[in-house]
Amino acid sequence: MNGLLSVWPQAWTRQQRSSATIALAVVVLVAFLWLLAIPLALVPEPIGPAAQEFVEGARVTVQLTLVSGLIGVVLGVLAALAKLAPFPPLRWVAGLYIWVIRGTPLLVQVLFVFLALPMLIPGVQLSDFNSAAAALAVNVGAYNAEALRAGILAVPKGQTEAARSLGLSPAQTFLHIVFPQSFKIALPPLVNNLVALLKDSSLAYVIGVVELSNIGNRVQAATFQPVPVFMATACIYLFLTTVLTQISGAIEQRLDVEQRS
Repeated sequence: MNGLLSVWPQAWTRQQRSSATIALAVVVLVAFLWLLAIPLALVPEPIGPAAQEFVEGARVTVQLTLVSGLIGVVLGVLAALAKLAPFPPLRWVAGLYIWVIRGTPLLVQVLFVFLALPMLIPGVQLSDFNSAAAALAVNVGAYNAEALRAGILAVPKGQTEAARSLGLSPAQTFLHIVFPQSFKIALPPLVNNLVALLKDSSLAYVIGVVELSNIGNRVQAATFQPVPVFMATACIYLFLTTVLTQISGAIEQRLDVEQRS
């Protein structure tokens, strides 16, 4: 589904439509987070009186997703490179990281970072937000690593050999030839991981992060009206994921992931 991409004039180039879609979606997201309290305040109890709380929770959810998502991409690149490294111990460390993180529940990882990590490393005491961001970043980084590794392996070796024959160093070959192509190939799964991360951020409520799910749980506990509260919470999540999907879809179109003309 093209979504916002289909509303622009067909005479525009793909890059123009993609750029306009990204700009519009970002504006819509900012306006939504800024003005959400106005329509929520008009909703009957228990939503109306807690409108500002829902807004603050949605903002924290977006912040948590962006912070952990960016860190997760960096971790994914590093882990992917380590798993493809010629040095065996480096490959083993990267493989162990990916195996452990992908094989254990995210909830356990969040609790581990918040409760167990300070005991294992004395002096390290992260806030609830930073603990959740760290756990989410480490988790999504493992999934990003596999997507990026597959993208790197999908780049034909002939291009690497041609770059080396032209005098490019290994680092230059990777940065200018291999990585741009592998990132395009890996972009769809990376986008899926980011959208999933937005929903997975709801697990941060278990360590006290005042995000959207935490607010919904607090309001329903105080009012004993779970149906309207969780319907409102679900609608906010749905809107956020929809906007994020539109942005990511436009980025895919702009980068011409499928090599369309």
